[in-house]
This record gives sequence, structure tokens and C-alpha cells, in this order.
Amino acid sequence: MKRVLLCITGASGAIYGYRLLQVLSRTHRVDLIVSDAGRIVLKEELGKDLSELEGLENVSLHNCKDLTSPVASGSRLVRYEGVVVAPCSMSTLANVASGINENLIHRACEVALKERVPLLLLVREMPYSRVHLENMLRVYDAGAIVIPASPGFYHRPKRLEELVDFVVGKVLDSLRIEHTLYKRWRE
Repeated sequence: MKRVLLCITGASGAIYGYRLLQVLSRTHRVDLIVSDAGRIVLKEELGKDLSELEGLENVSLHNCKDLTSPVASGSRLVRYEGVVVAPCSMSTLANVASGINENLIHRACEVALKERVPLLLLVREMPYSRVHLENMLRVYDAGAIVIPASPGFYHRPKRLEELVDFVVGKVLDSLRIEHTLYKRWRE
């Protein structure tokens, strides 16, 4: 079974990471890292505890502080289809852009960049400051894909879930993973 590393940080928008986890775990092994702030946001926004996520089928939870985890090594991460940070806080973006590893999420992102494993950062902040934009450009230049959590409306969404699925579908598109989460343009 193919693998994806999913990281949930403390930016608002935990629903994106949670929905990605639901969709990916149907067809992939998902290694999951949740930052300390990500745990708080999951609880605040979705009422979810980490124990509920680690019980999902095909999901392996890694401690954010464990830099000896297998996903900290390039020899292991090269076997993954990608690394996704959803949502990606501006703090995480800044650490990745600067090559500073304060936790396993930062380390895994650095490894993804150096090993050319697709790295997708679903940034969730607005408006952007110049520092945010410069950090996005730095990670883009290093090989990451920056995806703003900006849903489209051409599929005429009627529910919040449809807006979330559009953004999640765009992440899956960037990983070249087939899905039917939203209607494509003129489909």
C-alpha cells in the first residue's frame, strides 16, 4: 500500500487535515504527525482528540518531538508519495523556509525537500504579510508546492463540506491521487 505523511499544525483549518486523513486512509497508509498547537486546534475546531485519530485504520501516529522517527530519515521518506502539511501555520512555513528543525514536522519537510519527495504546504492565513509571501517563495524555490486554502466556486457548493472537499481535492490533485471530491471545470 502506498504511503503519505500528513502533518497537522496549529493554524486554523484543522478540518482540512482531518478530511485529508479520512480520504487518504481509504487507499494509503498514512503516517500522521500533529503538532502541540495542532492538537489544540483539532479540539477547538472539531472537538477531536488525538486518540480518535490514531484509532483510524491505516493510520500511524508519530510523536512530534520524536526526531528518531522513521519519517525523519531520507532513506525511509523516499518511499512516500508525498508529505502534506494541512493546515500549515505561518510558523511552520517560516521554519521550513529557514531550514530550522524544532520538531518532527520541520525535519520531515526538510527531508522531503532534500530528497525531492513532493512537499505540499496548505497555508491557512489571511491576509499575507510580506514575510509570509517571501517564505512561500523560498519554499517554492526549494521545491515545495504552496497551496492556499482557497476554495473555488464554479462547482456551485451548497455546504461547507463541499468547500472543504474542493481544497482537499486540490491537494490530492497535486499528489496525482485520483478522487471524486469535487466536480471539475465544465464536468
